[in-house]
Amino acid sequence: MPTTVPAYGKEAAGRLASMADVTASDGALRRFLHGLPGVDAVGLQARAATLGTRSIKTTAKAYAIDLAISMIDLTTLEGADTPGKVRALCAKGIHPDPLDRTTPKVAAICVYPDMVATAKEALTGSGISVASVATAFPAGRAALPVKLADTRDAVAAGADEIDMVIDRGAFLSGRYMSVFEEIKQVKEACRREDGSHAHLKVIFETGELQTYDNVRRVSWLAMLAGADFIKTSTGKVAVNATPPVTLLMLEAVRDFHAATGVQVGVKPAGGIRTTKDALKYLVMVNETVGEEWLTADWFRFGASSLLNDLLMQRQKLGTGRYSGPDYVTVD
Repeated sequence: MPTTVPAYGKEAAGRLASMADVTASDGALRRFLHGLPGVDAVGLQARAATLGTRSIKTTAKAYAIDLAISMIDLTTLEGADTPGKVRALCAKGIHPDPLDRTTPKVAAICVYPDMVATAKEALTGSGISVASVATAFPAGRAALPVKLADTRDAVAAGADEIDMVIDRGAFLSGRYMSVFEEIKQVKEACRREDGSHAHLKVIFETGELQTYDNVRRVSWLAMLAGADFIKTSTGKVAVNATPPVTLLMLEAVRDFHAATGVQVGVKPAGGIRTTKDALKYLVMVNETVGEEWLTADWFRFGASSLLNDLLMQRQKLGTGRYSGPDYVTVD
């Protein structure tokens, strides 16, 4: 029989006690998830499009660009990654624009588990987190003991955050309790020797989930299981973050907070490459969940190429001249 208390800390678990019956059995979880309101696809897409038309003026734009930079998980997830490449990425994360030390540093550097120790050393004293993908990223096709070992190894190496991928096959075949229990066990694997936890971001790979209703269901499932963040995508499939899907996840986070008092972060990842796109997402956050989520503690961008465009736009605002790619470092 699965346990009914999600893998939050004691205080948060107490606030969730009123929803313990939701996860008491596979049937109860299924009834709850399928009892969530259906998504009005037309309305969702229209709302996302409307928010994307909001105009941000010069002063606010400068603030928003700096905010977006501070929310980036600067990422390298390639088979050809080397310690030298990771150290260079860490240096860029600390000083994104070496000629302007007022430029904010990024939120985190995201790497594979075997590169965590290298990143941790390179970021010493910077205040930047080390995030690591785990659980057989990006496909998630591995036995649970392998996924848990992958997670524990990354945490032991110094990872501050773990980005796990759900078993999409299990979710799409309706094995919701299996997905719930896997997230819980990965959350437990994030526990450090001192009793604290690395933050857990749960990746849905929304481009493979087929329907908006599924995105709403998996968002609630992950939050009930203990996710600190819910994340759209790995960046390794054809369809990654989109405004409607991110809006839907923000609405789920808002409703979950209203129901439980527990705040959960959101991370769109993959395909966000321009300043214009990033600012649209920040407007969406502000309009949907409010200013409390407008920090790197509660909203992140999973991106690499986005940072360079933000830097070029920042330089343009500061100098009045558009800076080309030759004026930013190459990732």
